Amino acid sequence: MLTALRHLAIGIALAAGLSAPGAALAAASEPFVSPAVTARLISAENGISPETRSISAGLDIELGEGWKTYWRSPGEVGLPPEVKWDGSGNVADVAFHWPAPDRFAAFGIENFGYHDEVVFPLRVELADAGEPVALEAQVDLLVCSDICIPQSFSLSLDLPRMSGIDQPSADRIALFSARVPDDATDGTVASAEAHLDTDGEALTLRIARATPFSDPDVFPELGDGAALGEPEIRLGDEGRTLWARFPVRAGVTEALAAPRVTVTESGDRAIALSPDMVRAAPEPPFAASAPRGNDTLVSIALVAFFGGLILNVMPCVLPVLSIKLSSAMKGRSRDRMAVRRGFLAAAAGVMTFMWGLAAILFALQQAGAIVGWGLQFQNPVFLALMFVILCGFAANMMGAFEVTLPSSWQTRLASAGGRAGYAADFLTGMFGAILATPCSAPFLGTAVAFALAGSGVDIAVVFTGLGLGLAMPYLAVAAAPGLVSRMPRPGRWMIWMRAFLGLLLAGTAVWLLWVLGSVAGQGAAMSVAALAFLLVIMLSWPSMSPALRWSGVALFALLPLVAAGTLADTETRRAPADDVIPWVAFDRGEIARRVSRGEVVFVDVTADWCLTCMANKKLVLERDPVRSALDSIGTVPMQADWTRPDDAISRYLESFGRYGIPFNAVYGPEAPEGLILSELLDSASVIDALDRAGADPKVAASR
Repeated sequence: MLTALRHLAIGIALAAGLSAPGAALAAASEPFVSPAVTARLISAENGISPETRSISAGLDIELGEGWKTYWRSPGEVGLPPEVKWDGSGNVADVAFHWPAPDRFAAFGIENFGYHDEVVFPLRVELADAGEPVALEAQVDLLVCSDICIPQSFSLSLDLPRMSGIDQPSADRIALFSARVPDDATDGTVASAEAHLDTDGEALTLRIARATPFSDPDVFPELGDGAALGEPEIRLGDEGRTLWARFPVRAGVTEALAAPRVTVTESGDRAIALSPDMVRAAPEPPFAASAPRGNDTLVSIALVAFFGGLILNVMPCVLPVLSIKLSSAMKGRSRDRMAVRRGFLAAAAGVMTFMWGLAAILFALQQAGAIVGWGLQFQNPVFLALMFVILCGFAANMMGAFEVTLPSSWQTRLASAGGRAGYAADFLTGMFGAILATPCSAPFLGTAVAFALAGSGVDIAVVFTGLGLGLAMPYLAVAAAPGLVSRMPRPGRWMIWMRAFLGLLLAGTAVWLLWVLGSVAGQGAAMSVAALAFLLVIMLSWPSMSPALRWSGVALFALLPLVAAGTLADTETRRAPADDVIPWVAFDRGEIARRVSRGEVVFVDVTADWCLTCMANKKLVLERDPVRSALDSIGTVPMQADWTRPDDAISRYLESFGRYGIPFNAVYGPEAPEGLILSELLDSASVIDALDRAGADPKVAASR
């Protein structure tokens, strides 16, 4: 049908020269004119001859500079044109055809549509052959530039009884009819396959045909609300095999039926086909990309080192501070060599955790899972484990109990010179590194993004650099153990210091319990707290026999983890709640819709377990002048709560090459792609970004 339409329109244009010159009446309606669009109905025929059963017409759209409109499958933030023919005379049916679209990005999302000009070819079937026709079109059209404006207008075109061809109209209809994709039914396409991965995160296509592709682009149609990222397209087999992979941003599920796919090529050639859905993703025709150079790896390793070093002085240092001070206090009573070995063991604990984390992330990455910095704090069992350990540490530091080994063990350790005591230093370093991971810092986001978007070697190098930066305080004392000797001599101050450190750890435990309540629900959190309290009582009971005590300890150390895993409520989602800032819930499509109305959108990706996020909120966002700016007319504060796993937020971050938080971006008419802010916010940078994004004052004032 499409090929016939194209040939008919071209034939009409070629036949124009055979028609009586000047016969005529221009076959075009009165135009609708606005600053963004000029639209008219056109017809290849000047009128209706006695044998006419159908006519070739078109909806002719000319767009102003910088304006665009959308295809039938526009993406997440657009709307396709809609045309109603109510009121038309002598019209049995109107077939609306879609020229192949172009690709353009808006708000970080790929959209399909048209710019400059487009003619939508129309095949109009007559109710009564040879009788006059009155076309009445009611058109709804969305046009977008920095903002989007819906256009609604009516067009009328009357074609009387007469013969003749309108050459300019015929030429335009023929030009755009040639861009309407052909159905791939001529046998040139040998195979077409599509695969949507199990998490609905990527669509992979493979199309093979007898003739080579020429500068192809691919436009999948996945249903209403589908949003795709920029594709990776490759050619193989001397250009005869096309492979494409699309990151899926939203609106697609595993239940996807066979998608409709349009492939465009240079020279306005286009085909449309429906590939077969397959179980395994088609392999690309050749290797992905060249390995990153050694210079790049060295540079990113330095960035990672400074990111880890800065992490030591971030707001999240509070949970780790007591552990590092405890190490220094213990080193006060050792000789220089023992101090050096102890702090080297602590540094080794940091590095072991970082290397272990790198290995786990690499394995998850290879398995296709979403990975990121600090995501273990979204796991209720991990949070319960950390809470129980901190409760025990805090109670021990405040003198509730002392863990003593059997006398035979103590004798063996003494004869071994205390070498086994370095295991405690090792675990101290490891535990401190674990508690530091919910935070982000300058350089850290860049390094982690490079690692998780790269190979196993990239991950290993980056996490080694992060670990060395985080372990630097331990390494510094190991290099100069005399620093420890400058601490005050032992005395009553050490008792008060232990109590102070115990309070710090207890405060950290309370914070983890609060996070657990956000992740797993208050019921699970209270159950874990009660069981951890019983564990501390069991450890502190002086008259209990050792066998009964350690049996109880084993039981009450395990039960909180079971409670966190079985009682967790991971389905109920929380709405943004804040008495200071009127947050709205995160919706990527809503960003585009609000910006199209001239508003500025401030996006804050946060989580209860992210202490840097909390510091940004309390020190910058909730204080003037930022608070007043976010509460002003025309500005929308939007919060993405990543306390619990959320694929939409993960994909949003990944689209910017980010795998950790905090993350803040500002969108507006002057910044539709978003202005990305630093991990550490300050009032001046936030206000500057809001001003640069620039709400349209007229639009804002009208709201």
